[in-house]
Amino acid sequence: MEASLWIIALGAAVAGFVQGLSGFAFGMVAMSFWAWGLDPRTAAVLTVFGALTGQVIAGLSMRRTVRFSGLLPLLAGGLAGIPLGVAILPYLDARLFKLGLGTMLAVWCPIMLLSRHLPTLAPRPRAAAAVADAAVGLAGGVMGGLGGFTGVVPALWYSLRPLAKDGRRAAIQTFNLVTLGATMAAYTASGTVTAEMLPLFAVVAPSMLLPILLGGRVYIGISETDFRRIVLALLTASGIAMLAASLPSVLPPSAS
Repeated sequence: MEASLWIIALGAAVAGFVQGLSGFAFGMVAMSFWAWGLDPRTAAVLTVFGALTGQVIAGLSMRRTVRFSGLLPLLAGGLAGIPLGVAILPYLDARLFKLGLGTMLAVWCPIMLLSRHLPTLAPRPRAAAAVADAAVGLAGGVMGGLGGFTGVVPALWYSLRPLAKDGRRAAIQTFNLVTLGATMAAYTASGTVTAEMLPLFAVVAPSMLLPILLGGRVYIGISETDFRRIVLALLTASGIAMLAASLPSVLPPSAS
């Protein structure tokens, strides 16, 4: 148990720094540590708790840059997707969970590494743009219900939008703050959060607070693109490692 606490603390610290720097990705980083030693349900709850704690802190510094009216379709889709993810979580197989997470890391992270070379989406009619935002939000909500990965799909989506770095960060943080809050409420209402998890919250919160503040300060003076490349490269390697560890237990044995 003591070793697990150290893993939880280390994952929270590293994920907190990355979230403070980029405005998202707490779940991706933390899960790359926690998926090895925690059951999926506990890891999901800790991820949502840690990411929400970080977003509350970050939200205080970006209130002036957010236009909620432009995010309503995205937020509506996210809130609609959360119950779906929460409903699926109790039936999630640990092996398949690691396989899915590893695949997501190994596929999504290289895409984000190359995202600055991807074409920018052309402006579309307001109705079509609202439908697309709602669909992206729905995917983010489902991912959030499964384990706090609310920012994965929206981050990729906004990387294709013609927005400045600060505007993109503010939009993703706002989506994460709203959907993570709703996810934590859904976890609590559904009984996913148990009394045994509460002491672990006391490990996650203090472990990430200083790193997330440090990451926020570093964000001001460093190239986010360069640091993002380092983080995503490490996450890609982690995803490949998870795939290598989970595939043998999922694939049927070969006939001799």
